[in-house]
Amino acid sequence: MTDAAPLLVVCLCAQWCHVCCDYQHSFAQVKATIQSDHPQAQFIWLDIEDEADLLHPLDVDDFPTLLIAVGDAPRFFGPITPQPQTLERLVRSAAGDASAKALADPDLRAAVARIRAQRLAG
Repeated sequence: MTDAAPLLVVCLCAQWCHVCCDYQHSFAQVKATIQSDHPQAQFIWLDIEDEADLLHPLDVDDFPTLLIAVGDAPRFFGPITPQPQTLERLVRSAAGDASAKALADPDLRAAVARIRAQRLAG
């Protein structure tokens, strides 16, 4: 992974979700572990109700749902089991495989762009 293609890891959750509340600590632990190897990696905890405009028209039905992108290319989007090992494995796989194909969904690409732009502006 290079600085030209920064890693973005977004956990999509909801404040009312007990699984998400429990998972937030694991997400922070994995963030610290990954950022020790990839200091430019961005980890974002995003409440789908507070930030619905960033995700529209994407649907998030299960929690936690993860969005991983390298640069502007989404590499993973979907629900995951709330174990830190699962998150770390997915993130390391996305960060380490430069030849992995991006997901083709234009709505995902647009969401990645909006999230990056919003975080840069904020």
